[in-house]
Amino acid sequence: MPHEIAPRSGVALTLAKGQTLTVIDPQGEQVADLLAYSRDDVREVISAGRTLDYASKIYLTTGDPLYSNRSNVMLEIVADDVGRHDFLLTPCSKDTFRIIYGDTDPHRGCFGNLAEALAPYGIEEDMIPTAFNCFMHVVVDGVSGRLSVEPPRSKAGDRIVFESRMDLIIGLTACSALQSNNGSFKPIEWQVD
Repeated sequence: MPHEIAPRSGVALTLAKGQTLTVIDPQGEQVADLLAYSRDDVREVISAGRTLDYASKIYLTTGDPLYSNRSNVMLEIVADDVGRHDFLLTPCSKDTFRIIYGDTDPHRGCFGNLAEALAPYGIEEDMIPTAFNCFMHVVVDGVSGRLSVEPPRSKAGDRIVFESRMDLIIGLTACSALQSNNGSFKPIEWQVD
């Protein structure tokens, strides 16, 4: 039975090596930011730089491993209904909403939600890296390199499944940025098997 993450919130959970984490978009067009930390040493964390470098591509899908900052495989994508996710953009934050959107009373965003959820594991704000943004559709212009955030391609019920390659602490959100979610906020579901 899947667990639900309410719109604009986040959770932390643990995975044992060999378990799978399924992230589900129950209503469609909703992003989920995912972080992973080694349970043995939280200084070992998911790394966009290492993963993209070793994959030699920016769009990751079934069969692709997600590496740590120590070049160890943390997760492998074992199933993927959407095939398009982002590993370039950082979790949205109060500063994101202030700087990009000009909000005068900004929401704490995925960054704040992740910080709160992960705090019981000894993970502090400065330990939060770029997240693997499930279902997020970022387009890169081939000439200028300019990034644009487009509506997610995920439809109701679409999922991505990760298999854990080590014992992990996971942070997971229902993203708080309007632009990332085509103008609305919806829940995300997750399940561990």
